[in-house]
Amino acid sequence: MKHYLFILFYLFCNVFIYAFHGTFWVYFFCFLGFTAVLTWGSFDITLGYFVNSVTHKRTKIKEIALTFDDGPTEFTPKFLDLLKDTHVKATFFCIGKQIEKYPETFQRIIEEGHTIGNHTYSHSNNTGFLSTSKLVEEIEQCDKIMLKTGNLKTDLYRPPFGVTNPNIAKAIQKTHKRSIGWNVRSLDTIIEDEKKIYQRVTKGLKKGSIILLHDTSEKTYHVLGDLLVFLERERYSTFTIDNISSAK
Repeated sequence: MKHYLFILFYLFCNVFIYAFHGTFWVYFFCFLGFTAVLTWGSFDITLGYFVNSVTHKRTKIKEIALTFDDGPTEFTPKFLDLLKDTHVKATFFCIGKQIEKYPETFQRIIEEGHTIGNHTYSHSNNTGFLSTSKLVEEIEQCDKIMLKTGNLKTDLYRPPFGVTNPNIAKAIQKTHKRSIGWNVRSLDTIIEDEKKIYQRVTKGLKKGSIILLHDTSEKTYHVLGDLLVFLERERYSTFTIDNISSAK
């Protein structure tokens, strides 16, 4: 995808410059357009502009993956109870600091057969501006806490906010991780209305979808309950991210 975007944009700029004889404003607008393409590529993980990320599973059957970011939290045990009651396994992308805060919950996630992914140590709001070395430190520090707390190693990594750029791409390569994205984004950290979150998820669902949720609130817990009923009614099974062999 990233190659097509670059080629199309390159051709567009050349045609535009030729047509308007290369005036200052033509170059200026081309620069703005190039900046917009880079920004789009940075914030939309499904494009694979800087990093080839797993965003779905190629499958012919009705199966989806439930993924939860930013835990463990005080709400995570309720999520685990619900998943246990419905015999569903999920993938949890955990933050190192949160593991330190809720070590018993982290251990429970592992004990109950769920898959774990690295979501950095601090989930910094400045992730997109960090150097490669700092990003490597963030990932490796989370790895160390996972190993110490749960005797667990993982090659799964989800970039905070789904943001990617050249530094993040290098950090993923240096730490030998697989970047994991999604193709159904619930926006449950932004939308307050539970019904709207539920509708957003179920409307965009396809075979092999990876759903992004957060085990960080009561509202998402309620949405999960309704979603699990929906999945059973529509005869969807679930898979965990470690069962996808390579990036799609």
